[in-house]
Amino acid sequence: MSFSLNVQQPLFQQVCIIGLGLIGASLAQAIKDKGLSKRLVAVDKHAPSINEACQQGLLDAGSSVLSDVVHGSDLIVIAIPVQAAQAVFVDIKKAMDSGQLTSDCIITDVCSTKVNIVHAATAVFEELPIGFVPAHPIAGAENSGYHARRAQLFVNHSVIICELPTTSYQAIADLSALWEAVGASVMMMSAEHHDAILAHTSHLPHLLAFNLVEQLASHDDNLDMFRYAAGGFRDFTRIAASDPKMWHDIFFANKSAIVSALDEYSVYLQEMRQLIIDEDSTALMGILGRAQAARRHFGHMLASTPYTDTSAMSASYIITPSNTVTGTIDIPGDKSISHRSIMLGSLATGVTHVTGFLEGEDALATLQAFRDMGVTIEGPTNGELTIHGVGMNGLKPSKTPLYMGNSGTSMRLLAGILAAQSFDSVLTGDTSLNKRPMERVAAPLREMGAVIQSTGQSGTAPLSITGRDSVGTPLQGTEYDMPVASAQVKSCLLLAGLWAEGVTTVIQPEVSRDHTERMLSAFGYDVTVEGNRISVKGGGTLTGGAIAVPADISSAAFFMVAAAISQNSELTLTQVGINPTRTGIIDILKLMQADISLSNKTHVGGEPVADITIRSSNLKGIEIPEYLVPLAIDEFPVLFVAASCAEGRTVLTGAKELRVKESDRIAVMADGLQTLGVECTVTEDGLIIEGKGTASQEGEINNNQPVFGGGHITSHHDHRIAMSFAVASLRASQQITIEGVETVNTSFPGFAELANHIGMSIEMHDSKA
Repeated sequence: MSFSLNVQQPLFQQVCIIGLGLIGASLAQAIKDKGLSKRLVAVDKHAPSINEACQQGLLDAGSSVLSDVVHGSDLIVIAIPVQAAQAVFVDIKKAMDSGQLTSDCIITDVCSTKVNIVHAATAVFEELPIGFVPAHPIAGAENSGYHARRAQLFVNHSVIICELPTTSYQAIADLSALWEAVGASVMMMSAEHHDAILAHTSHLPHLLAFNLVEQLASHDDNLDMFRYAAGGFRDFTRIAASDPKMWHDIFFANKSAIVSALDEYSVYLQEMRQLIIDEDSTALMGILGRAQAARRHFGHMLASTPYTDTSAMSASYIITPSNTVTGTIDIPGDKSISHRSIMLGSLATGVTHVTGFLEGEDALATLQAFRDMGVTIEGPTNGELTIHGVGMNGLKPSKTPLYMGNSGTSMRLLAGILAAQSFDSVLTGDTSLNKRPMERVAAPLREMGAVIQSTGQSGTAPLSITGRDSVGTPLQGTEYDMPVASAQVKSCLLLAGLWAEGVTTVIQPEVSRDHTERMLSAFGYDVTVEGNRISVKGGGTLTGGAIAVPADISSAAFFMVAAAISQNSELTLTQVGINPTRTGIIDILKLMQADISLSNKTHVGGEPVADITIRSSNLKGIEIPEYLVPLAIDEFPVLFVAASCAEGRTVLTGAKELRVKESDRIAVMADGLQTLGVECTVTEDGLIIEGKGTASQEGEINNNQPVFGGGHITSHHDHRIAMSFAVASLRASQQITIEGVETVNTSFPGFAELANHIGMSIEMHDSKA
């Protein structure tokens, strides 16, 4: 949320702030700067602060006595130590009784504890006023006092408002409007829940910081202790520079919740102490790894990044046309295989070492989910992971919903695994993922006996999955005839079948990517493949080992098309996975007469790989064979760019699957192509593109002429849409701006940098900056 610095219409006639410390004075300054009150008065026993605030024009009036200035106030903000609040309530009640304040005057506070504030008010007022609204801004600074005030202190910080049964809706609305106007975001919470949360996240860390500094200061060699203290010590103990009197009062005011948090912390500390004594490396790495990952994970969830909320655009590409790409480059690891290496490695017996792991947002969401379910995972470091498998029945219930970010693969495959577990679970994702259909996996899982509840009429996430302990029976093997070829649906059912009684068979209408089948075999699990029938028998085990993840052909596709449509270009992409269920992109480009060659063919981790070299090509429009559609389903956005640059018409049919990806990729690509001047027609299950390439003489490459104009493209936060239109810039006549590209990191971290390395010109722009 962004906030204007311009003066706004006053929300209040007169605001009275009691206490001109850091918070009170900062709020006063923000109210003054924003013009949020016609008059601003304050009460503080420190006369110099009052005098200076009046002389500087911050206040219209000030005093050490409330009754001197409070008359006519419609908002009172209590910004003093929590232990002094009851005496202030006595003064406020006197002002109400004498007619200086109306009965509906809003009374709020900024104290760090809330239950005792409510108790203090209750002790003074016979009935709590309808304008009494406890609140707490989660903001602060190392320095305190009037001179430390900052009008911007609350910008992009949270304010917790505690709604009471006695509080009027209007009072809550007016106070919320004030805090939002000074830049804060408002959240509602009960007073009890507030105190419990703050005890863990604020009060306990302060107590520990004070205690650690005291411990080191008490050592005989305390001077050396502080002389050689590293940056981490200074960072952690910085908060011990806070006001001791304030924290003394807070610790007593929130005694019950803080003691409970201390007891819980002591249990964790004792556990870690014992692990160090026992030299239990695996368990200690589990704690350290989960802690490191959790900090990053929840940071993503709470920030506007592609790992969480994609409802607001936060980044864009501004691309200057270029016409040649050259070089030899490495493509990041395969996302599909990275997902499965985490899943099967976690469920295996023994240790699995993974190399080439894709450290993109989607795969990291899968990794975090298994950490949340108790799996110790070391890394990733430079694409390497060590997974300490817990076996087929070793997963533990997560204490919170499992957050899948933007990853449909994570959610759909995990649904199959979790449907067979003993415990209940919930799968959720970001705004985009929670709009995508999940009944396509939920419905067949129900046929196996799973109890799954999707959300809304369209059957979307969050998914609530009831554990087998509650159901009372294991999953039952089934034979499922898929209406549409989908590797995600197939993999979901095969994974569920690992625990099912009997045999689970999936029949696919067309071949789809077979990474799950290959990796199950690599982990020692028997998989039967008979044409398009794939079967597993429940009750087996997985054995850990080494997994090497090849480069992702879906990511390589962008650079394959880039070289083919540009002039005087030659690119070599090293050791790219060429699994026959994934090479539709190569087959289709060859049908379009692209100049592609494969060399250095070998196998990595059971997957075939090769170096792919592609050169400038005179592409021809084709009717894409439907049997190739499942083998190139993720690559069609960039193939649409290739078709636009081809000579003649390209027709795609049998591709309904594209409508239920991160976006409706048929409709979104058609909109973008038309924006850039390419004629295309959307059909029920595909797209017809009128290519703008021109005929050339035998042997000549004629890729100099622009095919696309310039303009603004909306990617709908779909990473493949964003990268595809970036490739289109190679045949554009003007600058192209692509909005909403932050999700590129879900599958291809470093895409823009790599593209620029080979000759493109992509500038990243953060619209929040």
